[in-house]
Amino acid sequence: MLAEALFFSAVLFVIGVIGVLTRRNAIIVFMCVELMLNAVNLTFVAFAQAYGAAGQVFVFFVMTVAAAEAAVGLAIIIALFRHRQTVDLQNINLLKG
Repeated sequence: MLAEALFFSAVLFVIGVIGVLTRRNAIIVFMCVELMLNAVNLTFVAFAQAYGAAGQVFVFFVMTVAAAEAAVGLAIIIALFRHRQTVDLQNINLLKG
């Protein structure tokens, strides 16, 4: 059971990393980051199932950080879309003068 959960978690994490590295749409990148956080949560739950309940406490912390990140990230994406009329990361260069 532990090996299957860790394998599935690793697959989800790799899919998230590939999505972050290859996609240009900010919303897709944002969803891939969320997928990576959920993969980490699955790993914590699998280890908590095998070794004790301490891992489930970390899951609540990760979920709290993910919720805050979702709120702030979506607000930033909406602000960028209103300013630039696109969510394509290649067209967004706000730090250049």
